[in-house]
Amino acid sequence: MRYPQGGGLTPERQAFRERIRLEAAERFAAGASNAEIAKNLRVSVRSVQRWRRAWHDAGTQGLRSAGPVSRPKLSEALFTVLEQELAKGPVAHGWPDQTWTLARIKTLIGRRFHKSMTLSAIARMLHRHGFSHQVPARRAIERDEEAVVGWVKETWPQVEGPWRRSTPGCASKTKPASR
Repeated sequence: MRYPQGGGLTPERQAFRERIRLEAAERFAAGASNAEIAKNLRVSVRSVQRWRRAWHDAGTQGLRSAGPVSRPKLSEALFTVLEQELAKGPVAHGWPDQTWTLARIKTLIGRRFHKSMTLSAIARMLHRHGFSHQVPARRAIERDEEAVVGWVKETWPQVEGPWRRSTPGCASKTKPASR
């Protein structure tokens, strides 16, 4: 993926980068060198070389943003509907438990909107809209804090086991005792 966290640029970031390219165009017209422009605008020399070639071929219009690479599969209106469906919970949609998985969301999108998306595209879309990995919104009302503390102190150390061996060991395959 070229850009982290979403695979693309937000409209604000896209406009910012376009402003940088247009500023470079002004400096091209003033006769500045590629290295000087790269240093002043804090970009790579290779980017400035590409921009200069585009500016030479098409002028300032060649440096303007072409818009998003692709339109999102779900428009904002459809995503709002998806949010409402997700809020109903998985049980309302026929699954046996209250856990949303990417596969279930993919099935829901297919059923509700007749669109197909990859699991990674769904994850990126949800992340862009502020969703994160599923975590309980609140603790259970029935939770007994004293029992939890007692379990952590008494039972968990027995379940976890010791971190170190009781005797020193060696992972060497050349040690005579290990043959």
